[in-house]
Parts: sequence; structure tokens; C-alpha cells
Amino acid sequence: MWKEIAIAISNHTKKEFILKNSRSVGGGCINQAYQLIGENNSYFVKLNSPHQWEMFRVEAIALRQMYDTNTIRVPKPICTGYTDNHSYIVLEWLEFGRANNQSWQTMGKHLAQLHQQGKDDKFGWDDNNTIGSTPQINDWVENWADFFAEKRIGYQLKLASRKGATFGNQNNIIEAIRAKLSHHHPQPSLVHGDLWGGNASFLAGGMPIIFDPAAYYGDREVDIAMTELFGGFPSAFYEGYNQQWQLDSGYAQRKTIYNLYHILNHYNLFGGGYASQAQGMINRIL
Repeated sequence: MWKEIAIAISNHTKKEFILKNSRSVGGGCINQAYQLIGENNSYFVKLNSPHQWEMFRVEAIALRQMYDTNTIRVPKPICTGYTDNHSYIVLEWLEFGRANNQSWQTMGKHLAQLHQQGKDDKFGWDDNNTIGSTPQINDWVENWADFFAEKRIGYQLKLASRKGATFGNQNNIIEAIRAKLSHHHPQPSLVHGDLWGGNASFLAGGMPIIFDPAAYYGDREVDIAMTELFGGFPSAFYEGYNQQWQLDSGYAQRKTIYNLYHILNHYNLFGGGYASQAQGMINRIL
């Protein structure tokens, strides 16, 4: 397997990559992750089963789109592919370091620049992708309220019902969300889509970096809302973001709607107490 991946790296970089060693590294709960060490450079590789290659293919597209905006730093994608027993994505190897307030402020500023530079005229994406291991439906829709109510909350409620969860009348929930977003008309921005603390870090020199996207064109506030969901980012991050692009009025009310998507997804992935958390959010929205 490693030989096949080394050949793929050589073919895509146009430079021979001679593999010297590989070592397992942390890569989350979905994939196996490794550092491939060569004579002069290293690469980061994520592995999964062969049928998961599509997940890696669209991740590489998202990273390339974000990388090409020349805004916030993301790992440069090298190649994807599959062998008899594995699918894989190869990314540049990056050394992480520590952050200070200036680093967090820069992350906020650079994320706002991504949202400003990555633009479209509709909401969605060219491919469906995944949020965690859950399918994320990205059919193009012109209206944000329709997109989020149907493609995000509606789809997660459908999955939850298959697990036996009852959060109330699904149509009532979907229509309530559609109504609450109906007067909000954001610019379709390229969003990370899964921006919690585990998908953000800093390079050795303090440069911020984000990774593992679930990208699509949506309301930029979905990224900011998720940064607040699991403990929040430092205040310097939000200061940097608002200095570059001030959040719209009403964000404080919309963030519960946006984070409901992730809590429903966590219920669908992990079950447990996420059901009561989702119910509480739905009650507040209704």
C-alpha cells in the first residue's frame, strides 16, 4: 500500500518520493492517519476503506478551493486514490505550534477574508460531502432559508427519525426555521462547515490553519456559530473577524438554529445526551 501511495505522490508532485518510514499520528475518530517520511520531505495521509474514496475526493476539492483563495491557511492537497484495501488522501505535512492572542486575531481576520473572497450566487456545492461520517446534501438552492431548513435541518431530522427520535412535528420544525431565516439574505460564502476547535490550529510560527472541512456555499455565520458550540474560541478570534467583516444583526438569534444542525448530527452519530440538547434547542426556536 505505501509503495502505491508513494508512487502516486511522485506522479502528482512530479518529484520522486522515496519512502523511508511511516508512523501513526492522531487523525480523529473516522480515519487512520500517518506521517510518510521521505529523504527530504514528509506527507500527511488519511486512510479509510476503499468505498470511502469519494469522501476524500471531495475533501481534496474543498481544500483546493479554500487554498486558492489565498486567505486562511489550509493543508495543500496532493492527491487521493485507493488501493485494494484502502482509500487515501495525501496532504502536505505541517508542523504545529502554539498560539497567542495575535494568532487568534489573525485566524478570525483570515476566516473573514475566506468568507469575503469565496463567493457564489447560490447556496450549496457541486458535490455532496460528509459532516463527520454523515452525508451532507449540497443541492444548489437560491434561497438560504429554504436551503438550511430543508438540506440541513430537514435532512438531519429525517435521519433522527430512523433512529427512533421524536423531536416534535418535523414539518412544523422545518417551517419554523424557514420562517425565522426568511428575512435574512446573506451572501453565499465558501464556509468551512465543521469549524470546531479540533479542526483549527496554528503552525510553528503562529500562523493559523484550519482543516477537515465540510465545505459548501452558505451563510458565513454557520462557521462563527460552530466556533461557539463546544467551548468557544478566545475573544481575540471574534475581534479579528469583526474587524475584517462585522457580523450582521440578529446573529445571536440565528446561531442556535445553525448549531442545531450539528447537535442533531451528533445525535445521529453518537446518540446519548445529544437528543435532549437538540430538543432544548428546538423548543427555544419554536
